[in-house]
Amino acid sequence: MPIIHTSSSVTALVLAGGRGSRMGGVDKGMQHFHGEPLALHVLRRIAPQAGAVLISANRSIEEYERIGAPFGARVVTDARADYPGPLAGIAAALHAASTEFVLTAPCDAPFLDAHIGAALMQSLDTHGGSVAYAATIDASGEVTAHPVFALLRASLADDLDAWLDAGERKVRAWYARHKALEVRFHDERAFYNINDLQQLADLQRR
Repeated sequence: MPIIHTSSSVTALVLAGGRGSRMGGVDKGMQHFHGEPLALHVLRRIAPQAGAVLISANRSIEEYERIGAPFGARVVTDARADYPGPLAGIAAALHAASTEFVLTAPCDAPFLDAHIGAALMQSLDTHGGSVAYAATIDASGEVTAHPVFALLRASLADDLDAWLDAGERKVRAWYARHKALEVRFHDERAFYNINDLQQLADLQRR
């Protein structure tokens, strides 16, 4: 019989450590959506799905500590310079977590699925594997992968360090080294992420 894990075995991670290059270099997680930082919207949705919370950030540290405080969130920074991408933030979290799993989501996804953690965990518990990540399927049957919405075993930390030390940066290429499970969702809105300031403005108007 497979082991059934609960949210207490999970650390949630909000990825907010990027350059924000498509937003003109601003700190994406600190951009306001309906009067509050984008990262705060994600924190509210992901924190109840885990026993502990981390925020990956490389600037605005005090601001992230402030918005993370009500959730008991700690801020972790990349161990590597020059913003090497989401895998660097994930690596920092895998090392910092005291739980068996880390659940990741980007800071610019304010409609994050409130049950993504349970769905990804069910896949890992049922099929085994080291990583489960989200994908959406639209009405036409087209599948779109969302690899930074994922549940990973914390034991992958050293392997990810080696991958990054080799100069590799691609998330799905690293997943391919392990048993990675794609879990499909039908609510595309839950995985909508805001890439630029125009998208943010349009979304607020809607």
